[in-house]
Amino acid sequence: MEQLKGRDFLSMADLSRPEVLGLLERAQFYKRGGTTPSLAGKTLGLLFRKASTRTRVSFSVAMYRLGGQVIDLDPKVTQVSRGEPIEDTARVLDRYVDGLAIRTFDQSELETFARYCHIPVINALTDREHPCQALADLLTIQENFDTLHNLTLAYLGDGNNVAHSLMLACASVGVNIRVATPPGYAPLPEIYQLAQQLAHHSQVTLTNDPRAAVENCHVIYTDVWASMGQEQEQTDRMPLFLPYQVNQALVELADPDSIVLHCLPAHRGEEITAAVLEGSHSRVWDQAENRLHVQKALIASLL
Repeated sequence: MEQLKGRDFLSMADLSRPEVLGLLERAQFYKRGGTTPSLAGKTLGLLFRKASTRTRVSFSVAMYRLGGQVIDLDPKVTQVSRGEPIEDTARVLDRYVDGLAIRTFDQSELETFARYCHIPVINALTDREHPCQALADLLTIQENFDTLHNLTLAYLGDGNNVAHSLMLACASVGVNIRVATPPGYAPLPEIYQLAQQLAHHSQVTLTNDPRAAVENCHVIYTDVWASMGQEQEQTDRMPLFLPYQVNQALVELADPDSIVLHCLPAHRGEEITAAVLEGSHSRVWDQAENRLHVQKALIASLL
């Protein structure tokens, strides 16, 4: 994984298939209790414009367990909040810390940081992608099926940042993905096209039919119907998205050994029922734990 050292991670498309598989192998090593390499003397900066539980805690704990330090660069208490240009902030932080994990709205802001920093910049979530989540999703799938070959994932709901990264991740490693969204809420066309280009013996399918997406699939995945910044649309979206709710009837259409994933936080009774979230098919808590292990693998490789 030496080839990842010093690189940015802005999109799942930044990683080749061997690099993704290498990160998953390293994550499994850490999950089994592996402790090397050490990042003693290294500092990771967290610049988060959006609320976060799993991403913030998993990055922090990962860095500490690798022997490094974390500094919280809360935009509200830095000069970013007073209008300092991103270019200036980036060039200063570049001389203070060894890496930046950024959680923000616009992908363009992340790309500006990467352009003006020599240190690795990591996408900790933007409105366009959530690639760290996709790595944890792949690790969870691999753990449950002992492979990523000949599997099909059905994603139900909004064609959002999570859907984008999942499409790119699944296409890259050979997992078939069917994305079922209400009309008008499909993933971005350029993401779909990129996923088609990356597809490694896998199919990327878009549909408006949730039942067709789930039929005989191995993984059922959902996310909130209104992402951060879209809360005012929640009421209007409810009737459109209700047919895409992951409930017991939909689960029964999937493979008998299928698993259910959700990147959290979950709204029980909306995109997923409480019975399914807490049921025997759910691997949501393993999935959340795996954020820690893939984050360790990622920052160890980049730093």
